[in-house]
Amino acid sequence: MHFPLNFTDYESARQSFRIEVPESFNFGFDVIDRHAGDPEKLALVWVDAAGKESREYTFGDISRLSNQAANALRALGVKKGDRVFIMLGRVPEWYSLLVACHKLGAVVMPAPVILLSQDIEYRLGRGRVNVVITNRANHGKVDEAVRMAAVPSLRRKLLVDGEAGDWTDFGRARDQASPLLTRGDLEPTKVSDPFLIYFTSGTTKYPKMVLHICSYPLGHLRTAGLWHALSDRDRIWVLSDTGWAKSAWGLYGQWTIGACLFIHNAEGRFDAKLTLELLTKHGVTVFCGPPTVYRMLILEDLRQHDYSGLRHCTSA
Repeated sequence: MHFPLNFTDYESARQSFRIEVPESFNFGFDVIDRHAGDPEKLALVWVDAAGKESREYTFGDISRLSNQAANALRALGVKKGDRVFIMLGRVPEWYSLLVACHKLGAVVMPAPVILLSQDIEYRLGRGRVNVVITNRANHGKVDEAVRMAAVPSLRRKLLVDGEAGDWTDFGRARDQASPLLTRGDLEPTKVSDPFLIYFTSGTTKYPKMVLHICSYPLGHLRTAGLWHALSDRDRIWVLSDTGWAKSAWGLYGQWTIGACLFIHNAEGRFDAKLTLELLTKHGVTVFCGPPTVYRMLILEDLRQHDYSGLRHCTSA
């Protein structure tokens, strides 16, 4: 599906916009692996917290890494329909794990890293979680949550960056797994199958689970095409923690179109000066941030940067 860089006729766009939903759809195979056919096509540009180190990942890289992750998960007994609680920050592993689960048909339950043990305990129990994936920085909170209340559905605890106690070193298992994976190896996914569960923020009493089905990424073609006005030549930066739904709003439709994601592994307090530097240094063409971010950005000396590559900004 092609989207114009800038559409000016809203009624025409509204009338002509269509999303074709097939009977069977798998985001990993139908989107990521399809784009991987172009070996040069960038999917992700990642920058560390300090803004110094950067890495580039093509769709081919994401396809290969997700295949390895999916094969490692399969070897550990993860299957279609299992609920996988993933609590990781803005790190490359989060993206390949997400795609791996989608290929398997496992149901991803993203979680913000700021959750406390009692928040995690509530989500593990209410969500009937089967697998937890996190890192060493956060695994202690999960262990405390499990001690607070039994989670009979929980079968596996995986770390992406090592091992600790009864946690499995998933990073090593992934690196040793085969990069080859085909649809025929797995149970197929229909558009109506469970795909993703987010918890609401809990502003009205307890957080509530919101289930999305496998056609969910196609719905975000509206987000990427009509709100972000993207084409497959764009590089988009959406400010969001990986545990919140806004992260999905800045991923599924964008990758379906073939745009590249820019990710800053920001930690701690928001740094407006660094954000402006990264925004104008790394070829970002579309930016989306909350109003608070814009209010902080305009307090900086905006004359210090060249914005000629930035063509579209949105807020939510």
